[in-house]
Amino acid sequence: MSAFSRSLLTAGARFLSARANRRLRDPQRILPAQAKTFSRLIGAMARCSFGRDSGIHAGMTYAQFQSAIPPRTYEQFIEPIERMKRGEADVLWPGTCSYYAVSSGTTAGRTKYLPITKGMLAHFRQAGLDSLLYYTARTGSTSVFGGKHLFLGGSTALTQIEESKPFTAWAGDLSGITAIHLPSWVDKFLYEPGAALAQLGDWPQKIKAIAERTHDRDIRLVAGIPSWVLILAAAVRARATNDSRQITDLRAVWPNLECLIHGGVPISPFIDELRTALGAGVNFHEVYPASEGFIATQDADASLGLRLMTDVGLFYEFLPLNEFDESRLAELGSKVVPLEGVKPGVDYALLLTTPAGLCRYVIGDVVRFVSTDVPRLVYAGRTKLQLSAFGEHVIEKELTDALSTVCQRHGWGIANFHVAPLFADSVAGRERGRHEWWIELKASLKLTAIAMLAAELDAELIRLNDDYEAKRKGRGLESPELRLVREGTFEQWMRAHGKWGGQSKMPRCRSDREIADELAKLG
Repeated sequence: MSAFSRSLLTAGARFLSARANRRLRDPQRILPAQAKTFSRLIGAMARCSFGRDSGIHAGMTYAQFQSAIPPRTYEQFIEPIERMKRGEADVLWPGTCSYYAVSSGTTAGRTKYLPITKGMLAHFRQAGLDSLLYYTARTGSTSVFGGKHLFLGGSTALTQIEESKPFTAWAGDLSGITAIHLPSWVDKFLYEPGAALAQLGDWPQKIKAIAERTHDRDIRLVAGIPSWVLILAAAVRARATNDSRQITDLRAVWPNLECLIHGGVPISPFIDELRTALGAGVNFHEVYPASEGFIATQDADASLGLRLMTDVGLFYEFLPLNEFDESRLAELGSKVVPLEGVKPGVDYALLLTTPAGLCRYVIGDVVRFVSTDVPRLVYAGRTKLQLSAFGEHVIEKELTDALSTVCQRHGWGIANFHVAPLFADSVAGRERGRHEWWIELKASLKLTAIAMLAAELDAELIRLNDDYEAKRKGRGLESPELRLVREGTFEQWMRAHGKWGGQSKMPRCRSDREIADELAKLG
């Protein structure tokens, strides 16, 4: 970047950062922004077949919307999305849609396709920029815009959807879709690893190539899942060491590195290792993105939660988790509240209405507000249990199906099980994270059978889940480890937690080790 370009970019960043700071300090903008977003979305959906058939009409009030439009899951949008994929116009959103973000792990099948309309692309561009401006506003510095931003995203090599022909539609990772639609100034002055490397799908190859390309560049910001950031850091240090330099951390390679953007998985298990790998003085900036929309970002100390992004084109609603019942969603519309109706400390299932035409869409996330005058929240989990400590997005059903298939194959009965992440630990000799299965079987197994069970569980999850497959093949996740527990261990745990008998169920997975560590204490 030339000195003139850098000065022009940082000057623009200072102006936008100051404006963002004024917006953040003005709580009177929050609810009007949501009201404006609601009206704009309703007006667009009223011009489309799905909206009209659902009873949406231009000018309808929120009270009318709340009583007339039921909350919906992805399964209830499959039919209109399939029509859109074949090129039909004005179905969920005005015009046609050529891009679909794929996400695995739905009850309807292996992959769901989320439409990325022009309106959604505009949303992601605005939200991504605003998130960076929230960072500069809270740190008081725009120097991050003076160099390159390295994004460890999915491949930009999209796949043409065969069943859409003769209409041309493409499917791929959301980060890949948004990367090929970056504003020209971002692509030219900020974005790394560049178009060619961004297309790579082989993660070991990609990490090595990124290290080769960027070890001598002015990287100011890195964004990615913690486990992959750690792998990248090792690769960059190794590459720079080949230049006969003493390398202790990434700041020894990239002296202007100042920000790590992270989100999607809990960072707490990685925090110490990340600080060591990145070096002193690197700030952490948390974001809350989903394939359905960019929801929240950090605007203050992380302990205060993430700021709900109320003016980036999404309309938010919240269903108290104690009212949530997916089998009765059509009856629960009146229980859902808009932003002005939420209370701190209450768990809510999150609903989105988006510029893709997804209306009152239950995305499956559970959130809890830390404050409401300034809407800040924390991600509290999934409406359906999920294991995603390493970005693998494995749901309870997939874990259950994998174990059931393997045990049925060998005639083994399952008493109970739980799956937890086992994080990298250099002292214990673990260079990568893995899954740890705690299993109580109604059979005694030899050591050889235990090893076979672990290998077959691994193979089943690779078959069932695209994200798990990618993490395993890319070595972001090692093969699972098994612990066969003595008879009665799970019963003992459930009794201790008041979960024995009735309709109580053993949690099958968590993205932390809270339950696993308790099981370990039981022997």
